[in-house]
Amino acid sequence: MAVTGYCLKCKKTVEIKDAQPITMKNGKPATTGVCPTCGTKIYKIGKAA
Repeated sequence: MAVTGYCLKCKKTVEIKDAQPITMKNGKPATTGVCPTCGTKIYKIGKAA
């Protein structure tokens, strides 16, 4: 299952590399990983489908 997110550096939607589900301090789910093109961290708030 590929999780996509928006890279602010590349300014496009990319597939998140090394995606890991996390829980933020307020208890809400999120996904974090890196952009496969430039290596910038990507955060996607919400449960990964």
